Amino acid sequence: MRRRHFAGWLAGALLARPLAAQSPSPEPKPAPAGEPVDLELVLLVDASASITAGALDFQLRGHAAAFRDEKVKAAIAAGPRGGIAVTMARFDGPHSLKVLLPWRRLANAADADAFAEAVLAAPAGQETGSTAVGSAVLDALELFKGSGFDSPRQTIDIVSNGFSNAGLDPTLARDAAETAGVTVNALVILDEYDWLEGYYRQQVIGGIGAFVRTAEGRDSFIQALIAKLIDEIV
Repeated sequence: MRRRHFAGWLAGALLARPLAAQSPSPEPKPAPAGEPVDLELVLLVDASASITAGALDFQLRGHAAAFRDEKVKAAIAAGPRGGIAVTMARFDGPHSLKVLLPWRRLANAADADAFAEAVLAAPAGQETGSTAVGSAVLDALELFKGSGFDSPRQTIDIVSNGFSNAGLDPTLARDAAETAGVTVNALVILDEYDWLEGYYRQQVIGGIGAFVRTAEGRDSFIQALIAKLIDEIV
């Protein structure tokens, strides 16, 4: 009797095992949504050897001053989501993009001041290599992936006083950005080439509302950058 009871129990257990294996697996959890912001902004600064000596440091100090401006601070806080996300990177030769400051959220004046201090302390290095504008824009598109933020607008903001002389054709990078829904804007410093505005307008910028701003030289750079940031943010 005991043997028959054990045999019956064993058969039932073996029959039950495939049923357990066929039970439906739990539904996968959706990926967590990014932190909402009004804009994801990639700031690209030209670190190529072809620009004027000391121009990289000048660009960084200009960005720090611009983010300390009260009008820029007001624009950052004025959006419906109450802030923007910003990262900064340098570029020179093809596929040389180096992130100087990782993504961070700016929501108020204190955040903007802290970002300005971080810009001044960034390990920028020296100017080196060629000026690969197209490669910089294409590589910057990758920075939006896994940024940790969610926004209705994504913008690449490139600052330079030179033209692309290496790497990917800037028009191809512009087209890739437009396909991805990313706007590319530019601020060009006309201290070496007075025709750069037209070049960037035709070859580099693209996307919804894309524009070029110019600074005649270093004296007007900060004010041009302030106006540019406000236009992008609002």
